[in-house]
Amino acid sequence: MDALRILIADDESLRVMSLKGQLEALGHKVVAEASNGKEAVHLADELRPDLAILDIKMPEMDGIEAAQKIMAARPIPIILLTAYSERELAERAASANVAAYLMKPISEQDLLPAIALAVSRFKEFQSLHQEVDDLRDALETRKLIERAKGIMMRRLGLSEEEAFRRMQRRSQNENKRIGEIAQAIIMADGML
Repeated sequence: MDALRILIADDESLRVMSLKGQLEALGHKVVAEASNGKEAVHLADELRPDLAILDIKMPEMDGIEAAQKIMAARPIPIILLTAYSERELAERAASANVAAYLMKPISEQDLLPAIALAVSRFKEFQSLHQEVDDLRDALETRKLIERAKGIMMRRLGLSEEEAFRRMQRRSQNENKRIGEIAQAIIMADGML
């Protein structure tokens, strides 16, 4: 695994120092240290780390809320640390799209697979998110094409096949996507 730029957030400075040492021993670089969730969100936005490791129980803003804000602004893999094995915390962490959840105390042997898992899960999440976006775009384009075909069939008395073929030819001749051609037809129809 390549070296990662990591943000650590924990309100106990001894734990931060220990965690930093463990991460650096694993070949990673700690680019920021925060003592509360609010500071973690600010540092994540400013420094754009590759991964964040956040304690759940922190002053001002807990780690779960900080994780939600970080993920909303610029998604990155996030590992939450806790000394508590409360069900409610685990459920909140899952709803925040946290990639891994570790119980304290943390050892290097715990960190290595947790980081690998967090990065892997995050990549899967990003890939699925991209697939959903692509499918949504394809569906929207399909709807535009269907509307444009209907307009051409109604206005020009064409069959569905012929309307689609004309749109394809126009798309190729103008070197534009067929969705753009469909949008232009719909706009032109709206003006007439």
